Order: sequence, then structure tokens, then C-alpha cells
Amino acid sequence: MFDLIRDSAFGHLVRLASGNKYFQYPEERDLSVWKKFVHKEKSGNFAHHGHVGPHGDDSDSDDQPVQGLGGVRTRNSVSSDSSKTELPDDSYTYNIASGVRVDPEKGRDIHIVDWFGPDDPDNPKNWSQRKKFFVTFEICLLTFSVYIGSAIYSAGIQGVMKQFGVSQVAATLGLTLFVAGYGLGPLVWAPMSEIPPIGRNPVYIGTLIVFVLFQIPTALASNFCMLLVFRFLTGLFGSPVLATGGASIGDMYKPSKQAYGLAIWGIAAVCGPVLGPLVGGFAAQAEGWTWTIWELMWLSGFCLIFLFFLLPETSSSNILYRRTRRLRKLTGDEKLKCEPEIMAESMTGKDVPLVLIRPITLNFTEPMVFLLNLYIALIYGLLYIWFESFPIVFIQIYHFNLGEEGLAFLGIMCGALVTIPPFFTWLYLYQEKWFNDVGELKPELRLPPAIVGGFFVPVCLFWFGWTARADVHWIVPIIGSSFFSVAAFLLFNSVLSYLSDAYPDYAASVFAGNDFMRSSFGAGFPLFAGAMYRNLGVNWASSTLAFLSIAFIPIPFVLYVYGERLRRMSKHARKDF
Repeated sequence: MFDLIRDSAFGHLVRLASGNKYFQYPEERDLSVWKKFVHKEKSGNFAHHGHVGPHGDDSDSDDQPVQGLGGVRTRNSVSSDSSKTELPDDSYTYNIASGVRVDPEKGRDIHIVDWFGPDDPDNPKNWSQRKKFFVTFEICLLTFSVYIGSAIYSAGIQGVMKQFGVSQVAATLGLTLFVAGYGLGPLVWAPMSEIPPIGRNPVYIGTLIVFVLFQIPTALASNFCMLLVFRFLTGLFGSPVLATGGASIGDMYKPSKQAYGLAIWGIAAVCGPVLGPLVGGFAAQAEGWTWTIWELMWLSGFCLIFLFFLLPETSSSNILYRRTRRLRKLTGDEKLKCEPEIMAESMTGKDVPLVLIRPITLNFTEPMVFLLNLYIALIYGLLYIWFESFPIVFIQIYHFNLGEEGLAFLGIMCGALVTIPPFFTWLYLYQEKWFNDVGELKPELRLPPAIVGGFFVPVCLFWFGWTARADVHWIVPIIGSSFFSVAAFLLFNSVLSYLSDAYPDYAASVFAGNDFMRSSFGAGFPLFAGAMYRNLGVNWASSTLAFLSIAFIPIPFVLYVYGERLRRMSKHARKDF
């Protein structure tokens, strides 16, 4: 609990206000501890050939760093200047951290700050299971609190139409602009969270504050344009976790366990749009459409307070960066630097725009990313257009009221929950055994569940479309709807795990591109959903969507067979499998 509060936004503010007197780190309580954070071998490699790895620019080179005086961990002096008297030859510059002579052409005299070993408790992958589970819950709570904002509004569309005198298509813009906002937002927020001096927490907390506050002018909108503007802005500022949440899960779990965390996070993402119509339906029915927005503000406000006090930073790059800054301040040694900091220093002004547009460039220049994002975008678009048929089916055909219609969405959530046990069983009995000795897996081995999941989309849509009739009990189409979440659960988890493994250095950016693609489809499809279902009927409109989904079924299978070849041709994907 102490670590959670210390590393939260609240803890950092307390440290700043108190001059680091409260919530201190181990090296601040015991100055001698700092030495164990300096990595002897990496510092020696950097001194010898300018890289932390064992070889220089020539990967075939056999030269190894010269073994020196044992490094700073064996010394009693805190100041690097006082250690220079121990060097054997003043005519050369020696790296104090390793004792290796600094190569005048390739080397740099840098003291690399790193994890003090494979069990360093500050490394998120070494956190206790309880801490990982708690932080995963926090990420899921944040995801749910934002995702529910799209569907909770749909329950009040009729109220928006009456208050502002607009058509149903125009009122639906309040839904689509919110989705468009959280599709565009990660293009900025996700790359920003990968910058070592920033990390993930400032992005999460800062944008969530704006998200909560902007619910007030949304609910109190005096005209329709004001409503649409603030719906878009709330989606924009609520978006970071929708892409970066998967990267936060990857920060904590080693590859063999990452799929479990992503699966739980995926359930939170499913629960948002599923429970939105249920929560918003009864509120809109009793108090009007503005109460759906107030409910969103209360939920996200509670989430903000909870995370402000208890959400720690999960970015290992940011944790090392902050550790390095503390050590420099404590020791006065300006040569102390961490690898993420060195990489950030090497960036030029031209590199910053490239980082910000990375989600777009990866999406449209990497065939694997584009194909899988397109498939997920289709599933997402189908979900939102299909949701528009629920009022037609359950209000017009089965005569549910607005609140009862929200209950019809529970079949989708039940389908996701039922999928978890067999999916986890498959992960445990099969996929975990495919990892090598160092805990790595060929990315294509993540895709079998996606191959299976693709077939459930047309099953759901055909079932739902042809059983939604007055002479068939309402439970039958609800049971059919559960197959959609089976498909979405298997596809989302497999695809996100695959992208994370294939592009480990750009996970947040790849997820941001994925979120942009699927949100684009999710924003556009509902605008023509009503006309489509009215003109074609529930049966043929659903069947049209089913036929479209069948065309995309081969994509995971193609990547399963040819993915390795494509990765080896890529400039950004991992090639060592």
C-alpha cells in the first residue's frame, strides 16, 4: 500500500510539496544503496564501443569490453571524482562505473542506471501478484468508465431529439462524435505515454480530470452544437486508456501471462458498451437524457479519485528515468543516465513529429498491422451498427420499455464471461507450453483463437436476424447475441497479444492505431444503421453484416501462415523468431 500511494499522482505531489521529505525511496533513506543501481557491464560496453550491448556497430565483432577495476558497486566513495585517483594511468579516461578505458572514438563515459537485478521490486514485471491484480483492476475500472460513455448516451437519443428538435440521425452524432474522439485521442496520448520523462500516469490522470469536468457543460448544453462539441471533446480526453491500457498490462506481465491480463481488460471493454444502455435506459426513462451524462460524470469522478491516490506508474522507462534523476541529485554525478534517457537525448526535433505520427505510419505501412486493424475495425463497426437494431427488435417487436431494452444487452456480456474459462484453459494447457526457455513466443502462435473466433460473428448475426420475430420468444435472439462477444473476445485478445509480441517496442503506438481504425468504423456505421434496418428489415440487414464478416475470416489464418515472412520484411517488427 505504501508503494502504491508513493508512486501515485497524490504521492508525487506530496513529495514535490515536501521537498521529498515524505514517501521516500530506498536510496533517499540510505545513500549507499545507489551503487547497486549502476550496471557495471552496460557502463563498460558504453565506454568501450558506445552501446550497452556486448558488441559495437559491427554485430560480427568479437571484441568484448575490457574488464577493469570492478565498478562503482565495489567502491566506498560516493563521488565519482574521488575515485579517479584509483585509476592506473592518468593519460587515459576511465569509466568509473566499470573501470573500462573510454574509447576516444566510439565510447562514452556514462554510468548506466538499470534494475539492480532480475528481482528488482521496482520493475513492474516483478511486482507481487496482488499488486499486479490490483493495478489491472484499476486499468479495467478506467476503461469501463470511459467505454460506457458511448452507449450510455444512446439511451437518451429520443430525449435529445425532443429537446433540440433534431432528427434521429443528427441526435446519433452525439454517440458517433464521442467514438470518433476516443479514436483520434490515442494518436497523441499513446506516443506521449512512451516518452520516458512523461510516462503513463500523467496522461491517464491529466486527461481524466478534463473528461470528468467536461461532462458538466455536456449535460447543461444550451444548444445542439454545444452538446456535439463537448461530446467529441469528452471522447478525445477520455481516450488514452482505450489504447494505452493494453500497453500498461504488457508493462506488468511477462509474455506467457500477458494474455490473461489482456483478457480481463477486454472484459472491462465489453462491459462498457453492454451495460451503458442498461444503466442509461432506466435513468433516461425516469429523469431524462441529461441523467445519462450525470451518471457518467459520477462514475468517472469516482474513478478519478480512486486512481489519483492509488494508481502507480507502470512504464519501466519512466520508472528508470525518475530513479536516474534521483540518483543524480543525491550524488551530484551528472554521468548517471539510464537507457531510455539516452535514447530520448538522441532524438532530434525532426524525430518528435515522427513519434507522434507513428500510430498512423505503422498502421498503413505494416501489412500485418493494417490487416488485423481492419478486421478488428470491422468487428467494432458491426457491433455499433448492430446495436442500433436493438430498439427495433426489443421495443417495436417485443414491446420492451427503455429500461428493459437495456437488459437485452446482458446476453452479450454473458457470452464474454462464458468464454473466459475455456480460453484460459487453452492458454494454460497449450499456449504456455509453446514459450521458449527465456519466456518468448513466436507471435503467430497467438492467432489460433482468432481463427476460431471469426466464425462466431456470422453465426451470431444470422441467428439474431432470423429469430427476431414476434412468434419467437425474446430469449432466443438474446442467446444468439452472446455469440458476438465470444467472437469479439477471442479476436481482440489474440490480435492485441499478437501485435504486442510482434511490435514490443511500439506497443502503445500500435494499439493507438488499432483504436483509431476501429473507432473510425464505430463512429461512421451507426449513422446509416437506422435506415439500413428499416429498409432491409432486421433479418436481411443482419444477414448483410454476416456476409461481410465472412469475407474477413481468412485474415488471421493468412497471417498465421505467412506472418513470419512478413515480419522479416518489416522495418519495425520483431525478427528473431
